[in-house]
Order: sequence, then C-alpha cells, then structure tokens
Amino acid sequence: MKKRIPIKTHLLGPEDDIVEVIKKYCKDKIDKDTIVVIAESPLAITQGRFYYPDYIKIGYFAKRLCLFFPQIGSLASPFAMQLLINEVGLLRVLASFVIGSVFKVFGKKGMFYKLCGKQSALIDDTAGTIQPYDKVIVMGPKDPDKTAEEISESLGGVKVAIVDANDLGVAWTVGCSKGVDSKEIENIMKDNPAGNADEQTPIVLLK
Repeated sequence: MKKRIPIKTHLLGPEDDIVEVIKKYCKDKIDKDTIVVIAESPLAITQGRFYYPDYIKIGYFAKRLCLFFPQIGSLASPFAMQLLINEVGLLRVLASFVIGSVFKVFGKKGMFYKLCGKQSALIDDTAGTIQPYDKVIVMGPKDPDKTAEEISESLGGVKVAIVDANDLGVAWTVGCSKGVDSKEIENIMKDNPAGNADEQTPIVLLK
C-alpha cells in the first residue's frame, strides 16, 4: 500500500482556490509520483456549492419524492431533494424514480442513483459536514473529472483524485485525472484516513 499523508489545512470556504490551497500546504511534499487525493465535500465548498435550507424554495415534487427515501439518507430531506431537482432537472429525477422503483420490485436496488447521476449520491444534508457547514446542504463538486484534470494541469501534471469516503469502510472515486486507477484509490482510501469529523485534513497525499 502507498504511504498516506493527511494534510491539515485551515477551514476551507468559497473564497479559497483549491489549487492554491494545495500549493500552500503541500508544495514541498509533492513529486511526480505523488497522487493528490481531495475530499469531495471540502472541494464542493470551495466551489460555493452549499445552500442554507431557509433559502431553498421547496416544490411539490420535492415534498413528495423525499418521503420514499430512507431517513438516514440525505434525499429524505425535501431541501436536498429540491437541490437535486434544481441540479439535474425534474424530468430526470422523476424518470429515475419511476424506473428505479420498477427495478427495486425485482430486487435490484440503486438504479435511481445510477440513472440520476453522481449528484444524487453526493448531496450531504445538514449535520453531514464540519462546522459551520453543518447548517447547510452541500452538493457534490461540479464536473469532478474535469475539475480533477484542471487541478492536475495546474500542479504540473501530478495525478489527482476526488474521493468521497466515510467511516463505514466505503470510498468512491468521484472524479480523477488521466492515469489514475480509481479502484486502487478506493481500496487505499476505504478506511477514510482523512476522517469525517473535525480533522480538517481535506487533502491526502499518496506516495
């Protein structure tokens, strides 16, 4: 297994440029063989992709559709459901729900998320993120593959992966630059070395 180096940073916000953050905290630690792993929620926050529930106008379908999702999931919140509708469109959400429900009857789960796209699985409801972002709903990062490639180019071509990991032993490579083995990254990151609490280590270097 590659050596994993969690990098502690300041609390990231929408005023931060993730490339400049990486350069500031990692400039003496990165070489051509390093893989830079970035946690998806902090990256999304730097993109300004978080919303206060009080400012989200909930529509009819968001109020109804959220009732069909498990309470432990973010989409059980009408606010999160509305943001998903805003992001991918009502027709896609409805079609994914109908088709996913049919597949579920025949024992195949997860089709809703597959059909609706990455954002449906990346939304973090309130209390799902570090303070003060525990009062907002955080979307997934915008265009994660393209973003990873742009970050890679800005850092001189080092490999970059954007990862969603949790404390349940599951990691998902949401996006990555060219040459990254997404399955390898998921295996390396599945025990979540960056943590999900107040560690403030949104970057992990693999060497």
